[in-house]
This record gives sequence, structure tokens and C-alpha cells, in this order.
Amino acid sequence: MNAPRRAVPIALGVDERTASVDWARVSQDLDAHGCAVIEGLLTGAECGDLAALYARDELFRSRVVMARHGFGRGEYKYFARPLPALVDALRTSLYPRLAPIANRWSAAMGLDVRYPEELARFVERCHAAGQAQPTPLLLQYGEGDYNCLHQDLYGEHVFPLQVAILLSEPERDFTGGELVMTEQRPRMQSRPMVVPLRQGDAAVFAVRHRPVQGTRGVYRVNMRHGVSRVRSGHRHTVGVIFHDAA
Repeated sequence: MNAPRRAVPIALGVDERTASVDWARVSQDLDAHGCAVIEGLLTGAECGDLAALYARDELFRSRVVMARHGFGRGEYKYFARPLPALVDALRTSLYPRLAPIANRWSAAMGLDVRYPEELARFVERCHAAGQAQPTPLLLQYGEGDYNCLHQDLYGEHVFPLQVAILLSEPERDFTGGELVMTEQRPRMQSRPMVVPLRQGDAAVFAVRHRPVQGTRGVYRVNMRHGVSRVRSGHRHTVGVIFHDAA
């Protein structure tokens, strides 16, 4: 029998919800797999409200049809500023909980970059380098759509972790459409991973690299993520990326 889901308390505000997450467990899962799941970060009502924003073109700065660029099938839109209040709150609240993990990873991989404690200071760094476009996005998939394996890199400054929150309920709103990841270790074949999510669950995962302890020290593992083919229905996801785009 499956263990009961331990959802984040839904009555609390976003910052209180993120504070209640077992970040030690999230850190351990990220170290072990490059991905961690936070169950029930958003309520069903919040998921529905966010998914409904897709029809409001005035909220977005650009729309990408994946097939036109060889990215897969389906489409997504990048939010314009000001970000919707819930998206902004998620980005602002999640970042300081992830920054210590990002700094630990950076040190382990022998990188000089360090990340400030607050999102605003990191965004200032991005803007000073010409990365001034917001990157949070909404993704929409229909039957037959999928997202090829990729990395969300938009410029010189990259925060090494990102968050995707599933806004639709599997088996009710859609079938198929699993979040998938691959891990490429040196001189080894890629390891595939399927990340099971339900509506409101958040996946925290590596954008590009993660450190792995080997027999001769720590080495970098290359990570990619995508979405398998949606077999029926419609699937929406909100992506929370912390570095801005050029």
C-alpha cells in the first residue's frame, strides 16, 4: 500500500507553505537524483486559476510553438512583468530555500560562482549582464504533444535549480505526459528517470549540472528534462525559473 501523501498545508500563505517543506529531505533527494518532489504545494483552485491565465495574452511577453523550433509539440508562453502575484510569490519564496543548495553544489563542483540569499540581488546580477527578460512560463499540451529533452539556459548567469508545478490532474485531465529526466555521467550511457506528479505537486530539479561523488572525487553530471507524449486530454504546467533571459 502506498504511503499517504504529505501535502503542504493548503491554508497557509505561499511563504508559510514553503517554510513548512522538509528542505533537508529535498536537499537529500536533489543530491541523490537531481530532482525532488514537493507534494501539494498549490491547491486545486490555485492550479485552475493559473492554468486559466493561458488565454490572457496581455499577461505574456512571448509565445513559443514548439514544433516551429524543433522543441517538440505543444506551446508555452513567458510571463511579462509584473508577474502574476502567485507566480511572483513562489519565485521569491522558493529562491532563498534553494540558494544554500545551489551554493553547496557550486562549491562541490569547484565553481567560483556563489548565489546571494535573496532573489532580488540575483536578479540584479542578471540584469547587469543584460539578462532582463522574465522567464517564468506557462506550458500547454494537448493530445500528441511532448517536450524534447532540453536545458533552460538563457544567458551567462544560470541559477542551477528550477521548479515545475503540475496544474492538471493525471488520469482526469490528461493521460501520458510524464515529466522525464536524463542524467549523463562521463563514459556511461544516459540514465532515464520518470518523475510522478499530481495536480499541485512541484518538481525541483537541476537545470544543467549536478555534483556526484565518485571514487576520485566529485564530478559534474549533465541533466536534461522533458515531457513524454500526452496520450489524451490537456496538460498545463507552470515553470518557475530564477535566472532572467537576455
